[in-house]
Amino acid sequence: MNEFELIERLSRRLPSNDSLVTGAGDDCAVLDLGLPDRYVLFKTDAVVEGIHFTRETPPQKIGHKALARCLSDIAAMAGAPSAALITLALPAKSDVAFIEGIYEGIGTLARRYSLAVAGGETTTNPERILISMSVIGTVNKTRCIHRSGAKSGDAIFVTGHLGGSLSAKHLDFEPRLAEGLAGDLRHILRSSGVGAELLSESIPISRAARLQARTESSTRPPLLAALTDGEDFELLFTIASRDAVPLLDAWKKQFPELLLTCIGKITATPGLKLRDKEGLRELTLKGYEHFSTPPQSQ
Repeated sequence: MNEFELIERLSRRLPSNDSLVTGAGDDCAVLDLGLPDRYVLFKTDAVVEGIHFTRETPPQKIGHKALARCLSDIAAMAGAPSAALITLALPAKSDVAFIEGIYEGIGTLARRYSLAVAGGETTTNPERILISMSVIGTVNKTRCIHRSGAKSGDAIFVTGHLGGSLSAKHLDFEPRLAEGLAGDLRHILRSSGVGAELLSESIPISRAARLQARTESSTRPPLLAALTDGEDFELLFTIASRDAVPLLDAWKKQFPELLLTCIGKITATPGLKLRDKEGLRELTLKGYEHFSTPPQSQ
């Protein structure tokens, strides 16, 4: 059973109430708490030593990543973050300076987005460090972006470059709060009940993925890395095809330093396909999932 199958199975048993607009399965939980014109977004995420970082990772980068993962999902629903809580689980003997460095990384990123860090919880955890962040934010009810909104014929866009994230980007990425839109492609397709056709020549492959492919120890072509490495924390979204050109024009003016690329289209037939020089073929590759054996992050 993979991560998404487990989440789906456990979610069936979760209680709900009238305040819950969107629960498990989207980027954030969406709550209607009676605020005029706004929903509350609620997100939690965790990073674990040996999975997302090592003891050799600079502690400030660990803290940055721990908070940035949550902020990235707030951005994916076009929201603005308000406050965060930290749960910190530590081995019995931990270097206080190292832990202070983690908090320094969290604080630096939080101040950048005027986010209050309102406290949290500390506990012990044998052998390894675990940091869990919870973030609340808000979003205008008319702008909230759900994964279930994709329609056949929509254009698929992605920000930035993809692949090779483990070389450094997974620790240094900037949450796309100013540019915030939607989530990753397989989630969108599953939630919307549609399929997608990607154009191999349009995938924006990162320089890190291309360099990685040239090393003697690597057998992964750059395109494979771009499609499956994960931890890029870029935004992937769909819009009506008639709006694609106006969007690109407006994007260049608003965010001139951030690449935006149309990489394919939504199809009525479920499934993910890739069109390359050899034609159209089914894409069965999967991105990063928990409960598998990931490469060690540095």
